[in-house]
Amino acid sequence: MDAIEDIFESAVRIEETHLEEGFNEGYADGLISGREDGRQVGLKTGFEVGHELGFYRGCVDVWSSVIRVDPNFFSTRIQRSIQTMEELLRKYPISEPENETVTELMNSLRLKFRAVCASMNVKLGFSGSSGSGKIEF
Repeated sequence: MDAIEDIFESAVRIEETHLEEGFNEGYADGLISGREDGRQVGLKTGFEVGHELGFYRGCVDVWSSVIRVDPNFFSTRIQRSIQTMEELLRKYPISEPENETVTELMNSLRLKFRAVCASMNVKLGFSGSSGSGKIEF
């Protein structure tokens, strides 16, 4: 009876050993591919965020230049909104992508941008990586 039990026990141990080895190999392979996939997604997302922030920075810089040349070109309300956009851009934690305020700051920036454009009666929009913004008067 012991011989039969030994055969079954060794068969169960072999199965458990193969299962454990397969799991360990799969886990190691998953870590490697997951790390690479995460890196690629991070690069893509970082580029998109930087692209959008750069678009807003360019708009604020142009508008600020207009204000320096002709302080009465924009209303006080629009000037305050442009200043708020400047502050939001300055606060954006570019070096801290895991900072919990990034989504809130980006949403505030988008909203303020739309408000400035609406106040100036200009249709200017960020279209992402598919092309440049469109301007309509």
